[in-house]
Amino acid sequence: MNNFTIRTMQPADISQVVEVHLSSFQGFFLSFLGSRFLSLFYTGICNAPECIAYVYLNENDIPAGFVAGTLNPGGFYSRLLKRDWFKFALASVIPVLKKPSVIWRVARAVSHPSDNPIGDDVAGLFSLCVQPELQGTGAGKKLVQAFLDAAVSRGCKRVFLTTDRDNNEAVNAFYTKLGFSVERQYVTPEGRRMNEYWITLSEGIS
Repeated sequence: MNNFTIRTMQPADISQVVEVHLSSFQGFFLSFLGSRFLSLFYTGICNAPECIAYVYLNENDIPAGFVAGTLNPGGFYSRLLKRDWFKFALASVIPVLKKPSVIWRVARAVSHPSDNPIGDDVAGLFSLCVQPELQGTGAGKKLVQAFLDAAVSRGCKRVFLTTDRDNNEAVNAFYTKLGFSVERQYVTPEGRRMNEYWITLSEGIS
């Protein structure tokens, strides 16, 4: 086979997608919520009709990276919650028991009252992960390009994403190099300083 293969994410990929997420985002809040919560989250994205999600297969045809997001991202989390609210609540029990102080943050993660943009001509890139050994190989760029190409084919004009502003120089440089521009900066209720990036799809990436 070629050095890499990118294909649409499938439900059978979810367990490996969760492993890649956990290895890529150690210490992040969604990782703290655990594999059960993440499995529900990515299954919800994968099964949604507005989903755009791809996996990057290694030489053994095992997902070693992925990108995931949706069209019309405004309200997606609310729609996801309506479908599986009880499962998400159950998946949150153990993390809350381990650290009761996070209960309000868990509640926000489940309900996610975001101000994500609304519209079928907008797509939100929610997650991009590659296993550590693939960093610097171009795998992330190929996944982003697959996402943007799919967004264009489905009538989108712009794509947005968010990432941490502080202690995240490599990631911010990665998106800037691909042609994304910071259009908004904000601080989360937990004090995380964030960058909101946008790209106009006619520009593409080089």
